[in-house]
Amino acid sequence: MRAARLIKMVLLLQNRPSMTAAQLAAELEVSERTVTRDALALSEAGVPVYADRGRTGGYRLVGGYRTRLTGLARGEAEALFLSGLPGALRDMGLEDAASAARLKVSAALLPSLRDAHESAARRFHLDAPGWYQEPETPELLAPLAEAVWEDRWVAARYRRGDGEEVERELEPYGLVLKAGVWYVCARSGSSFRTYRVDRFTAVAVGGERFDRDPDFDLPAFWEERSAEFARSLLRAEVVVRLSEAGARRLPYVTDRAAAEEALAAGTAEGGRVRIVLRVESEEVAFGQLLGLGPEAEVLAPDALRERCAEAARGMAELYG
Repeated sequence: MRAARLIKMVLLLQNRPSMTAAQLAAELEVSERTVTRDALALSEAGVPVYADRGRTGGYRLVGGYRTRLTGLARGEAEALFLSGLPGALRDMGLEDAASAARLKVSAALLPSLRDAHESAARRFHLDAPGWYQEPETPELLAPLAEAVWEDRWVAARYRRGDGEEVERELEPYGLVLKAGVWYVCARSGSSFRTYRVDRFTAVAVGGERFDRDPDFDLPAFWEERSAEFARSLLRAEVVVRLSEAGARRLPYVTDRAAAEEALAAGTAEGGRVRIVLRVESEEVAFGQLLGLGPEAEVLAPDALRERCAEAARGMAELYG
């Protein structure tokens, strides 16, 4: 732990002309007294760390000293490719590896390019969770991430959607962060499935490694399964007549793929377009189509049409 911290301190000083004890302490997550001891240890080991005294003083490397400790470890190299996902790195326990990788890469660059990471970070940021959601890190994400990185079996207990807990032995192939929710794609037996990480109640990472299928493509698998899941939710149909404005707005209030499919197959009727729209349920459709106001007229089923009519009468009474 201390050796890694000393290397990080050298790399920090190599990338900047000078750093105060407070700045180093913040970067290394230690006290200023520890920074002082580490600087002395580096000096005794032959690293020319010099301390400038005074209020504006700090630590610097003398004589353009350059360390050769810039080779990336495998974990650091892998974490580097995720460095645009700071929250995800932190949740998976890879923040330190990514930080060390960025420092090593920066140390190997020309002086004129060493601010590239900071320059990019000031201009681009990825915020994965959706609006109005407070992201929560699943308690067992870290051990699952460890198993994914090292291709290790896990013995797990998983709470299904109906509340029943089941035991599973899994080969975890990959993790996916979708709208602030973590999923693990894993093989159980001969088939691949997707599990919500926050539904795991116990995870034990085994010492045995599994043989990863070289043909498994995580992005392609996720795209296929997520599309299947979205389609599986659309279990009901409603018939709607839309104005031109309603047709334009429909993809923004309901499932986009279902809306585009319905509009493509729609028929002109009285200056409007008549469509058959697949929806999750009549209850969900009521809330979605009500948002279109007079631009959408529900034709069937009768119960949903009457409910929309009742809502319209209530609105008319309310606004006089």
